[in-house]
Amino acid sequence: MKPTVLLLSVLATLSGSALAEVSYEFAPNFIQPPPGKEQIGNGHGEIAVDAAGNFYVSVQNKGAGIQVYGADGKFVKELALPESLHGFVIRKDGDEEFIFGAVLGEQRVIKAKLDGTVVMEIPTASFPAGKVNLKGLKLTNCDVAPNGDIFVVDGYGQSWIFVFNREGKFLRVFGGPGEPLKLANTHKIFIDRRFDPVRVLACDRGNNRILHLDLEGNLIGVVADKDLRRPSSASFHGDLMCVAEIAGRVSVWNKEGELVADLGANNMAGQTNTPKVRPQDWVQGTVTSPHGITFDNNGNILETEWNVFGRVLRWNVKK
Repeated sequence: MKPTVLLLSVLATLSGSALAEVSYEFAPNFIQPPPGKEQIGNGHGEIAVDAAGNFYVSVQNKGAGIQVYGADGKFVKELALPESLHGFVIRKDGDEEFIFGAVLGEQRVIKAKLDGTVVMEIPTASFPAGKVNLKGLKLTNCDVAPNGDIFVVDGYGQSWIFVFNREGKFLRVFGGPGEPLKLANTHKIFIDRRFDPVRVLACDRGNNRILHLDLEGNLIGVVADKDLRRPSSASFHGDLMCVAEIAGRVSVWNKEGELVADLGANNMAGQTNTPKVRPQDWVQGTVTSPHGITFDNNGNILETEWNVFGRVLRWNVKK
């Protein structure tokens, strides 16, 4: 590993006239790979945290669609979920937490217990045929609204956003490549619960912008569309949002849509937006291709990369 400055601090003007400091400290080598492995494995997915503070990282390894790590970063177990699980969230349904995931290669959505037991699926046949192109569905992420409705995006397809009820019955579809939104490679979507009523937050990567939509698909506004590096995923903690930008950055934004922290930026040619950066070329605290991201329960940031070897980086919030 090459040395780097581990403390990243940003001063930003928040709402009003007060000047507030948002600081994060890079925590090297947080994730400890499974026994017998030097790296975690082929990464092209997401990372999420459960209520107990455990981390779930999707890997494209047969028989181990998700690896689970404790709050201390130590490997706990593997969940035998589909290896093409591309985007997922952990959400409560009643008193229990579940994994809701978009399975890219199998063109379906799954709901699974935290032990990996699949309890519900939305198969290809449940999607309206008129919105599926000749190459099939290319589902990249999903999230769950407070009423249990499941929102799914065809992010590697035509960027349609499909809505199903909690039992998996199709309700409606919006978005897509045409007017009025003209979505393109809308890589992941999330339900933004910082607002009342809640909103859909869309990482519209092909247009290099982040949008807010209401739950019917109407545009509320552009969250950000300047100086982004192809936003791929997002997570929320309090009033903050962190964003994984696949062209080489992790960013943090306040509720007003202002940038308050800029972490791990990589300006090296050939090291971003690619899964092929080798471990010997990794730089501590510098990202390559951020693909998934989460706040933990204390506001620390963990980011997983599009990388054939697998890589997770962590920044701890400075109180």
